[in-house]
Amino acid sequence: MSIFDKIKAAVTPAPALELHDIQATLLFDRPDPYFGTHVLLRIDTPEGGRTLLSRLAPHVRSAADARGNDAAWIAVALSHGALVALEVPAASLESFPDTFREGMAARADRLMDTGANAPEHWEAPYGSGQVHVTVSIFAPDEASWRQAMDTARSQFDALQGVTLLGSHDFGAQPDSRNPFGYRDNISNPAIEGSPMPAAPSPDPAIKAGEFILGYPGESGVPLAMPSPPELGRNGSFVVLRKYRADAAAFNRFLRDNAETPQQQELLAAKLVGRWRSGAPLTLAPERDDPALGADRQRNNDFGYGDDQAGLQAPPGCHIRRMNPRDSKLAVLTDVNLHRIARRSTTFGPPWRADLLEDDGAERGLFFIGLSARAHATTEFMQQEWINHGNFVDLGKERDPIVGTQPEDSTYTIPQCPVRRRIHGIHSFCTLRGGEYLFMPSLSALHWLSQPNPHKQAIFR
Repeated sequence: MSIFDKIKAAVTPAPALELHDIQATLLFDRPDPYFGTHVLLRIDTPEGGRTLLSRLAPHVRSAADARGNDAAWIAVALSHGALVALEVPAASLESFPDTFREGMAARADRLMDTGANAPEHWEAPYGSGQVHVTVSIFAPDEASWRQAMDTARSQFDALQGVTLLGSHDFGAQPDSRNPFGYRDNISNPAIEGSPMPAAPSPDPAIKAGEFILGYPGESGVPLAMPSPPELGRNGSFVVLRKYRADAAAFNRFLRDNAETPQQQELLAAKLVGRWRSGAPLTLAPERDDPALGADRQRNNDFGYGDDQAGLQAPPGCHIRRMNPRDSKLAVLTDVNLHRIARRSTTFGPPWRADLLEDDGAERGLFFIGLSARAHATTEFMQQEWINHGNFVDLGKERDPIVGTQPEDSTYTIPQCPVRRRIHGIHSFCTLRGGEYLFMPSLSALHWLSQPNPHKQAIFR
């Protein structure tokens, strides 16, 4: 992109987003606290699949109707197998990226999903090709969650030609704490033109086309999108990855490598880049500041420009790997091209500081990432930022939270006069399954629900 193109893109007004046609989940964070369910469905007949989408579409919330997180909403995403089952024409199927058509399990080598994370160890039905439709319900309270779940269930219960493969409830109260006890869902990219109020951050708003198909991206032009436009425009791509979290192993690691409770909490913060309250180390380097952690106007408003050596937030900590911000990277990378909107959800009992042995409870999280290139971005992050350390001069060192750790892995904490290197860090998260999905616009859901959709377009 030439300097003239960049100037033109900078001064050209961004096109208004067609909010009435975009699923709310693309632009709005989930509630806090939250309740919800992920439902997995298989399409057995084209007629059954079309009926399902026609029933669900009126209940899918649009971004125009999601001015706040005070009500429940339903989101729908489809796999490549769903489009095949719906008899979408071959020309349209071929217009989708190879990553989507091949699916997550087939790309395990690119995702570095090996060993315990390999597809042969995944829970059914993930990776089997049977997951065609995911229906996700997000709600701010239990009553609205149950009501939305009843609404969703009534659309597919006893529907001929559609099979319920499974469902999984999730939620976290209070403060969206994840399985390791950290406040979650703090840092999400600001999307240009979004009605979602952006929390203060030094990161610039990113062009809408990096997240929603049919709009200019960071290069000034729209990314390639599936055809026809009735199918692709105002949609996006989704990465769904289910992780089991070993909270007991995490607690033992802290105990074994720090002497006092205070030192254990500091070590925990050094692994993540934030204290459990959500306060970033860059703004609270010595002790936790719960008021800062709870303040959306302050808890994400920082950079790493004054901490390039990582004396406050280590270069290898989780949040710095996932968004290096203004860090000086050893491998030149345009960070804005690798941002992803996260709608991750936690499941299982809340974290406990005294949990040192497996209590048999299932704890974990669903990583849900959305963008116009979500699949390629996730593969890049898995290869370069999560399971490698060259981009921050850390060699083979991996992400301390979600990285797959080989035997005798290390984690480096810069400090003066000599850095500290901790040996024997474990894999605290194990992949239990996942899928590559497409999140259609509301009009595309209607388009797909019609017989011979390639012949009968429904326009906005």
